[in-house]
Amino acid sequence: MQFPKAYADVVQRLRVPLGFLLLAAYVWLARPTKESMAVGLAIAALGLWLRAWAAGHLRKNETLVTSGPYGWMRNPLYAGTLVAAAGFVAAARAPWLILLFGAAFLLVYGPVMRNEEQHLRKLFAGYGEYAERVPLLWPRKPATPSRQRFEWAVYLRNEEYKAALAYAAAAAYLYWKSL
Repeated sequence: MQFPKAYADVVQRLRVPLGFLLLAAYVWLARPTKESMAVGLAIAALGLWLRAWAAGHLRKNETLVTSGPYGWMRNPLYAGTLVAAAGFVAAARAPWLILLFGAAFLLVYGPVMRNEEQHLRKLFAGYGEYAERVPLLWPRKPATPSRQRFEWAVYLRNEEYKAALAYAAAAAYLYWKSL
């Protein structure tokens, strides 16, 4: 689905405030059980792991990253966000959240990914070839393995530990709400 550039620019700026609105809906609608949390938090942890793996490879605006999960898909951070959100929605056991989070991902992250791709095409000459070879979100095994390895220093520089802290806070909230 294509979005006008003006729309994409607006949602790029509004994605954090929109995230707070989603958080408010989540807090209000969540009805977790021990069982839903066991399944949902495990799924969310997989998304968090994917985000962490990607953050340990990502050198923003410095180099075209094709190692780690970036060899499998072009947007592993967003894929990790999608998996983590699906896990938290499952943990919350609230059907309306499926619609809200699905719409948010489609209407916010879809255009944001397109904006970022335009930026990367301008920044890196090899991005077009990379985009032809590597799928957007659905992973495909790379033809050649990468020699670049995960680096904790890069993970820390990208501040991905904040996602782990948010995961812990959300899990604690769900546990409290399930009592």
